Amino acid sequence: MKTAMQELIDDIGKYIKVDWPMNKSIRNSIKKALEKEKEQIMDAYENGVGDENERNLSGKFTNAEEYYNQTYNQNK
Repeated sequence: MKTAMQELIDDIGKYIKVDWPMNKSIRNSIKKALEKEKEQIMDAYENGVGDENERNLSGKFTNAEEYYNQTYNQNK
């Protein structure tokens, strides 16, 4: 699964040449947005799952970083 920002990066990567100065700025802005999206997903996970004991009882993920990486970084 990919996040919306990861899909956007894939889509525009087909059309933007990295070596153009303006395109470097666009890519940097998108990378910042991707990091912000990651933080938001991790915050939502933390807020939704609850305290540490609940996370460990779920058996699937032990923290938000692990959840994000296993859910959204599998296609890289």
